Amino acid sequence: MPKRAGRDIAPPKGKLGVLLVGLGAVSTTFIAGVENVRRGGALPIGSLTQMGTIRLGKRTDRRSPKLKDFLPLAGVADLVFAAWDPIPDDAYTAARKAGVLEPHHLEPIADFLKGIKPLPAAFDQNYVKRLHGTNVKPGKTKRELAEQLRADIRQFKQTAGVERVVMIWAASTEVFLTPGPAHQSMAALEQAMERNDPAVAPSMLYAYAALMENVPFANGAPNLTVDIPALERLAEERKLPIGGKDFKTGQTMMKTVLAPAFKARMLGLAGWYSTNILGNRDGEVLDDPESFKTKEESKLGVLEYILQPDQYPELYGNVFHKVRINYYPPRGDNKEGWDNIDIFGWLGYPMQIKVDFLCRDSILAAPIVLDLALFFDLAQRARLSGIQEWLSFYFKSPQTAPGLYPEHDLFIQQTKLKNTLRWLMGEEQITHLGIEYYEKA
Repeated sequence: MPKRAGRDIAPPKGKLGVLLVGLGAVSTTFIAGVENVRRGGALPIGSLTQMGTIRLGKRTDRRSPKLKDFLPLAGVADLVFAAWDPIPDDAYTAARKAGVLEPHHLEPIADFLKGIKPLPAAFDQNYVKRLHGTNVKPGKTKRELAEQLRADIRQFKQTAGVERVVMIWAASTEVFLTPGPAHQSMAALEQAMERNDPAVAPSMLYAYAALMENVPFANGAPNLTVDIPALERLAEERKLPIGGKDFKTGQTMMKTVLAPAFKARMLGLAGWYSTNILGNRDGEVLDDPESFKTKEESKLGVLEYILQPDQYPELYGNVFHKVRINYYPPRGDNKEGWDNIDIFGWLGYPMQIKVDFLCRDSILAAPIVLDLALFFDLAQRARLSGIQEWLSFYFKSPQTAPGLYPEHDLFIQQTKLKNTLRWLMGEEQITHLGIEYYEKA
């Protein structure tokens, strides 16, 4: 059969700049990992764009190319990095302090990492109470800070010689905010920036700066950032991809795997108790109740959307869901997520499941950053503007169109992602019906 017409996608010419907000454990693990991959010292395990395949056509066709061969993605050799951070450590020093990667992954690339020094950050300790930084931009108003960020983006484009840029928030979780009058229009947002309205968090300044400089923006933390009406409309008007929020790494990833299994088998859920211990900078920030509130909202919403208690009140109408995060410095970046799950089955008989996930937070997050950088760049070249819900696979709290509930089921998210890629490239959607293999002619 002739191939169907796909989306017109501009080729990935030249270098792709990746601007990271935050040069902590996640960003340095990502940057060092990419450089190790580029030098042939490691494999990009965990990256769908680098390791994953995609089935095309019928199973009998046996067409399953790697995504990086199927799609016109930027290559890892073409990535150029820069970052902002309130702490002045270069990428090598920051990586050493984070303690994620061992010397054999850092020392051979030490000179490369030392060359990445963070730009002064638009930082306000009122939004991240447990962080103290000296590498901070001066400015009388938040509008001034946003204009300085815009100037940073233009300078990076010029000095790094990049053709295109994407920006990813990989910084700490800000305090909990809800949408208000300052977020409803560009005029209201810019006026709020001028008067230093507390409703405008630093992350919003980065998102605003990115969009004003025609740069796609992805939010890897749970704070209210690009998911406000003013910036959503700005992204649509300027035909820029946006999305988020909160990288889906350890415990929540497991929830989006297990909860769909319970619902698929119509097994009831009485309670789900989750606790985490971690000792990195993220753990220290989340030790503040206001930042934890932001993370808690992100983690708690998953079960309700997957289990649909309004449709299954007998099974999920009275679930007790508890989430705890405990700062425990000795553990460093090696987070432990412990879950106790009380389910019930036939005739209401109770059962229990225990999950103890001794994960490495930044090791799980780094390939997500890589995939998002490449996919958001692809989306821009394919003229996909506004919220990129097809990338929900990577987020705990997927951003959606107003009035549309988010899809949290990991397997539905994966199907949505791959079918979007098939659609972009003019390939048939795969429904997994399969009746054609068994019907008689």
